[in-house]
Amino acid sequence: MKRALISVSDKTGVVEFAKGLIENDFEIISTGGTYKKLQENGVKVTEIDEVTKFPEILDGRVKTLHPMVHAGLLAKRDNPEHMKTLEKLNIQTIDLVCVNLYPFKETISKDGVTPAQAIEQIDIGGPSMIRSASKNFKSVYVVIDANDYGKVLASIKNDEDDLALRQSLAAKAFRHTAEYDSIIAHYLSDLNGEEFPDVEVLGYDFHQELRYGENSHQKAAFYQSAMPSEYSIASAKQLHGKELSFNNIKDADAALRIVADFDKPCVAALKHMNPCGVGVDDESIYQAWRKAYTADTMSIFGGIVAVNREVTKEIAEEMHKIFLEIVIAPSFTPEALEILESKKNIRLMTLDFTKSQAADKYEYVSVMGGLLVQERDTTVDNLDEFQVVTKKAPTPEEMKALLFGQQVVKHVKSNAIVISTTDKTLGIGAGQMNRIGSVKIAIEQEEQAEEHKPLIMASDAFFPMDDCVNYAAEHGITAIIQPGGSIKDQDSIDMADKYGIAMVFTGRRHFKH
Repeated sequence: MKRALISVSDKTGVVEFAKGLIENDFEIISTGGTYKKLQENGVKVTEIDEVTKFPEILDGRVKTLHPMVHAGLLAKRDNPEHMKTLEKLNIQTIDLVCVNLYPFKETISKDGVTPAQAIEQIDIGGPSMIRSASKNFKSVYVVIDANDYGKVLASIKNDEDDLALRQSLAAKAFRHTAEYDSIIAHYLSDLNGEEFPDVEVLGYDFHQELRYGENSHQKAAFYQSAMPSEYSIASAKQLHGKELSFNNIKDADAALRIVADFDKPCVAALKHMNPCGVGVDDESIYQAWRKAYTADTMSIFGGIVAVNREVTKEIAEEMHKIFLEIVIAPSFTPEALEILESKKNIRLMTLDFTKSQAADKYEYVSVMGGLLVQERDTTVDNLDEFQVVTKKAPTPEEMKALLFGQQVVKHVKSNAIVISTTDKTLGIGAGQMNRIGSVKIAIEQEEQAEEHKPLIMASDAFFPMDDCVNYAAEHGITAIIQPGGSIKDQDSIDMADKYGIAMVFTGRRHFKH
């Protein structure tokens, strides 16, 4: 008779699985709570200490770490010496291990959990059995996922020597323990304040297969962090529309990063990971929408819109008139949802925007042969740190506009320029190889708008020449904000003084690549 060792924290389907194994001539061995669950449900089961002839000790910390278990898992069935050793020591083989691990991730996700409580949820025996069984997959089934119970029973019932299935289960098991260990490693590193450990181990769970990647000839999938931020596209709930595409996910992520910087009602519209319109209002989310939309009514077509307040019927009626890929918001009124759901393909998503400050601290960028890790640029520049470097100081209204432009420009691909009023972008120049090119694009766009002064210009990095200031002044810009730091800063200051416009240095660059 073959033997199966079952020890699971998630007991979903385990009774039925055990009964199915018994129907196929397996003896069941189990531990602790699983043993009790199976026994209560009429499953004939042997407790682990009857196998090991050794009691559980140290509050259950040691129960399966025993040669009677691991020799039974690791022995090569086709190796005569191994089998002689088992016979000599009266050790029986174990042919299936069904284990899932202590809920460490779920434990540390709870509020108020102490390190001591977390550490008690680090599984030792479970990963050890999984690894032993996985190493010997030629002879042993290792099952760590209740979704695999059916296929394993089918293979056993049909008496299939399904090596490919066992190898697949082993690979899945090793991925499972690797991710489990990565979560523990990150937790302990965070406790120690280690920012950049000597080895970076990341765990990501398969979320969905994508139709294609950035382009139709590229295969792609979306993986979710093992510990996803509550404020992330991975945590958003889709209410309506087609599945997200690769580009949708990147654009939606960029939109969420923008609105996270604003406490006031805010709407951000994006195309290709750059904002095409951002609007804020002191009170009205509808007015914020109007400002974002009218900032660039052409580029928003086919765009992604993030709204940090509930989408109302009034907003939905206007959104319905244009083609949008995604609208993501905390919620939609029933009337708004009904209006927007009449468009078959629009993706409607909800997310808890109150969790925006709990977004991931670090971001990871892959390069060939490596991984770049950096803190996210969540800095909101402080008025007290600004330095007025021109003879003319900004007016209070201009300073308000400069602050708004500065909040937006850090979310624009470098070289980045934003032309804005106090609460609305009017022109955005993104991704040009020279800064004057971005200035010209932003001003050309602004000149198509029907807005009143003040018009300010925000730059993500310093001006290498005075041509940007000269061009801006010639086209009605009244105040400029930039980091400073160029060896030719004085040329730009002199140019601003020539035209009588104000310029402020922040001392902080906001490149975005």
